[in-house]
Amino acid sequence: MLLRRLFYRWQFVAVIALPLWLVIGWAFFGAGGWGTLGLVITVPAAFLTLLVVALLVNARPTARSERAASWLDVGVLGAWQLAIIGTGFYGATATLFSVLAIVGAVAAFWVALSQLVADGSRRMRATMAEFERQAAAQSGQPVPGPQKPPFDDGDGDVIIVHEVRD
Repeated sequence: MLLRRLFYRWQFVAVIALPLWLVIGWAFFGAGGWGTLGLVITVPAAFLTLLVVALLVNARPTARSERAASWLDVGVLGAWQLAIIGTGFYGATATLFSVLAIVGAVAAFWVALSQLVADGSRRMRATMAEFERQAAAQSGQPVPGPQKPPFDDGDGDVIIVHEVRD
């Protein structure tokens, strides 16, 4: 859990740190004139993709409630960010790491988006099940057994407020 929490915080630092590393790496390891043109395109693209993916991960309710990224996020985003770091060395393998970084960006975006949609779907099903249970209780139909309240994170802290009408 500690690693997932650290990664959750790191992804927002990475939005600035990794594009900055590309600039610093270019200054130290240099890539010539065409490298400068590539840098002008790569740094803003890296910044935007890192920001979008970080916001998608942060938009997921379970990630916000746990203040931690999922293990899938750690794996996919970690591999993508390592590819960006490898690109910043501008050595003989810079092209390979660049291709891996592009593939990683696409994979990270779709993984973050699919997890966001799946989490939203799961929460919507729980909400609709609770609405149906309450509607059945009000209409006098038999109420199914006790269910976990929607949005219950499992820590046992659930406050129920009952309205009293006179």
